[in-house]
Amino acid sequence: MMDSTVTLPAPRQPITATLHSDGAPKGPAVLLLHGFTGTRDEMAIPGAGEGVFARTARLMGAEGFASLRIDFRGSGDSTGAMSFADSDIESQVADTLLALDWLRRRGHGPLHLLGWSQGGLVAALAAGRGAEVASVSLWNAVAEPQVSYPRILGPAMMAEGLAARDPGTLISTTLPWGAGIRLRGRFFDQLAHLDPATELAGYPGPLLVAWGSRDPLVPETSARRLLESHSGPQVIYRAGFDHAFDISQGTRALDALIAETLRFLPRP
Repeated sequence: MMDSTVTLPAPRQPITATLHSDGAPKGPAVLLLHGFTGTRDEMAIPGAGEGVFARTARLMGAEGFASLRIDFRGSGDSTGAMSFADSDIESQVADTLLALDWLRRRGHGPLHLLGWSQGGLVAALAAGRGAEVASVSLWNAVAEPQVSYPRILGPAMMAEGLAARDPGTLISTTLPWGAGIRLRGRFFDQLAHLDPATELAGYPGPLLVAWGSRDPLVPETSARRLLESHSGPQVIYRAGFDHAFDISQGTRALDALIAETLRFLPRP
């Protein structure tokens, strides 16, 4: 299988994505959803020459699964008419549904969802709202926004955002790793009201929940809430990695997670 860059038509801003496939518009495919401030290849793995999702796509492709990894509108190469500040959780859910439909119209199926961090939150919402998918895999997924986002953004920005009365208000901050960002008030309003674990209850299909015991951003209670709300078949994967699967130390933990996910994915 090979990577090819594709463009998905979408309101206001086209979605740039990478399709990893053998060129045949058929067979199973996995939609990969990146995390907060991420991009479709995801975090670069030191010394590996590829990002977390680029590696995931390659290893899944070797097992016969095509994949589509997207830059949500406002992120990565999906910018121009929309900036990062113009995106929010609901726009990312819309992007997810659009990307699934794009894969389906190309003849791919069954379709699977995989989300990391905020991408996991988005995947849970999309699945719970009726997205037609054969499975959902959640990697260190945010399920308690009011717990995780103060850790990501800092309590000051979180408080300022929640206090914003106008959904268009811009709030700026510098993240712990040095990146400066701006978000609008509606992003924080969504964090205050969305409950991905409760919404996931609407999804009856196979679910993989993976979390790391050393993740400083997503606590174990988030994984437990996702599992408790879901009544369908489940696979639980708990390991000793951090939020980024210990990629600073190599790919062993990530590769084990990918292998577990491949074992979980229902075969057509």
